[in-house]
Amino acid sequence: MKKIAVPLTLCLGIFLCLFHSADAQNIKIASGYASLSSAQLPLWMAKEKALFARNGLDVQAVFLTGMTPIMALIAGDTPITQIAGIVNSAIGGSDAVMIAGGTVTLDWWLMSRPEIKTAAQLKGGSVAVSTFGTASDFIARFALQKIGLVPDKDVAMVQLGDPLMRQAALEGNRVQATVHVAPSTFAAQKKGFNVLADVAALGLPYQHTGLATTRKYIRERPDVVRAFLKSYVEAVYQLKSDRKGGIAVLAKYMGGIKDREILEKTYDRSVADNILPRKQYPSLAGIKMILDSLAPKDARAAKAKPEEFADMRFVKELDESGFIDRLYAGKAAER
Repeated sequence: MKKIAVPLTLCLGIFLCLFHSADAQNIKIASGYASLSSAQLPLWMAKEKALFARNGLDVQAVFLTGMTPIMALIAGDTPITQIAGIVNSAIGGSDAVMIAGGTVTLDWWLMSRPEIKTAAQLKGGSVAVSTFGTASDFIARFALQKIGLVPDKDVAMVQLGDPLMRQAALEGNRVQATVHVAPSTFAAQKKGFNVLADVAALGLPYQHTGLATTRKYIRERPDVVRAFLKSYVEAVYQLKSDRKGGIAVLAKYMGGIKDREILEKTYDRSVADNILPRKQYPSLAGIKMILDSLAPKDARAAKAKPEEFADMRFVKELDESGFIDRLYAGKAAER
């Protein structure tokens, strides 16, 4: 999986070129995803198992990094994107909105170099996050506070991009700690890096990586949003019912990880109901957690309501029609 590093103004043209071999009967859409982590599994599964095609879509999944995913979403280049961090964008004035919850809790570890086994030993060091204002930044600051350290005072916070770049910096001692989500957690642990804080064990709600679009796109193409979300919900079902196939998809997209044990641990943790719910409503409690974290520095966040950042209608349609229950009833009947 290659990263795309081009100016945003060229993105749309590149995406359209990628569609030349697509089935002309299906609606073409580019969909971004913002990290190489197990949180992206629903999008990858829907693509690999042809669930999008079955619902009349030809989806090109595009890996984008940094601030490009939210920029491409707002610009309409990737009008439906699997992403975290849209609350920040919406508070800033964009019309981005969550339409599916995806991963609705924190499943991260704060990890340090082998010689750093306590919070006291980390004091004076540096902690890497992807980009300031993202989920990794919030999680790192939260975890540091939980172990008694003050971000930007006791430790320096630095932006270093995706998990592979952060781990490389950790191994090279350019930083002394970072936050990881599975499978990066298990891979780093096998190399001897320490778990200073298991944030997932705290069980806090957090609207992490889910599906986002814009209200403008919902108005213009509700048919596409509806078909995309149906495919996404079916992918969640597939992840929970086809472990072998799901692990194969994870292995394909996380190509740098060959360790079967790490892949299996990552998969099983990622598809648990408390992390990836069957009914994919965006988590209002999780959005509130984000707003609360922003409120001390942003009066707009203090005044905002979680409902302003989520559009539940498409998940609600599938739920109230009985579609989701029927998927899992079939699974129960098979057993």
